[in-house]
Amino acid sequence: MSKAGRLHYAWVVVALGFLSVLGAHGFGRFAYSLILRDMMLSLGLNYFQMGLIATANLVGYVTLATVGGALASKYGSRLVISLSALLMGVAMICIGLSSSFLQVLVCSIVTGLGNGGVYLPAVALPSIWFAMKYRGRATGYVTAGIGVGFAIGGIAVPLILKAYLAAGWRYAWFYLGSALLAIGLVDYLFLRNRPEDLGLKPLGVEEGSTTTAANPSSSTLRWGLVYKSREIWMVGLVYFMYGFSYIIYITYFAAYLEEAFAWPKELIGLLWSTLGILSISSGVTWGYVSDMLGRKYGIALAYAVLSLSYLLYALALPPYGLYASAIIFGLAAWSVPTLAVVAAADYVSPELRSAAAGFVTLFFGIGQAVGPAVGGYIRDATGLFANAFYLASLVAFIGAVGALFLKKPPTQR
Repeated sequence: MSKAGRLHYAWVVVALGFLSVLGAHGFGRFAYSLILRDMMLSLGLNYFQMGLIATANLVGYVTLATVGGALASKYGSRLVISLSALLMGVAMICIGLSSSFLQVLVCSIVTGLGNGGVYLPAVALPSIWFAMKYRGRATGYVTAGIGVGFAIGGIAVPLILKAYLAAGWRYAWFYLGSALLAIGLVDYLFLRNRPEDLGLKPLGVEEGSTTTAANPSSSTLRWGLVYKSREIWMVGLVYFMYGFSYIIYITYFAAYLEEAFAWPKELIGLLWSTLGILSISSGVTWGYVSDMLGRKYGIALAYAVLSLSYLLYALALPPYGLYASAIIFGLAAWSVPTLAVVAAADYVSPELRSAAAGFVTLFFGIGQAVGPAVGGYIRDATGLFANAFYLASLVAFIGAVGALFLKKPPTQR
């Protein structure tokens, strides 16, 4: 709250970021798994083609997530986020109208592009609107939208599929795409790029203190400060470990339970929903942890928890090892994405924070693209999914060690 007792506009920005991430990740990304089978049967496709559609979405996401932060630094987060959400909504509706594999593939790439253009600038905005001591928790509130969108999609999509029967998958895309159009419009109307645009200071900055304002005329020339920063490269390498390890766990979560333990789909779905609900507060919780302990210790501790989760999944200790793994993962699910973005932003000036967030996300995207292939190869070569989870646990542990080598930001030295 401000001195006058009014709500600081930074919290409006956080709410809009939360809503944007909810739609982009929760609806545009995770809902695909729920729609996949109905869509495949209706279009006469196979699982390999459905996998290529998912890959196309990821390629689009990584492409624009990498440069989305830089675009936000140049053109403003408000414009990039709102236009990306609108683009994503249109592409999702077009998927519902598609009648061939090629049409769906192209629309999926565009959906991924929109997702990348929404997510990175949205999670970078708290670094502009809040003082350093509050950035971790504020970014956590934004990333909480992932879990909420995950949970809402898990309830809404099955209801839509049931209501419209054979055409249910089309209507699911129609409804979800329409939600993204509405989010894009709200973002355009109410989102603001910087507190200075409203004559405000970042929340937590004392009156009378000075802040570094963005200089549009020189920001392009200074982007090299992001790509030449050894500290930001180190954050990126640490973030790679998350992308590689978490995607193995997520990708083969259900297949492992079904193949190795013959779990029924209903029980798998229940455990998956529990994981999603628990993940809602993970970004906020770990944001607080990093604000109190420092970024590098927060990231290291988060990795240690995730490494334990993957190890428990591989060991499957009776009778509750699998349940414990899912619960522990849910509690730390979106910890590293929250903290890595904030850590990168801590090393640069305000106008470069979106660009820094986009740059480190490139490493995450590469890890996320490589992980499933490596995990699948290990499963085929050894005949055991557990070995893939052992690898995920090891990589997460390496991430924890790497985080401890991060240096303090200049303002804390």
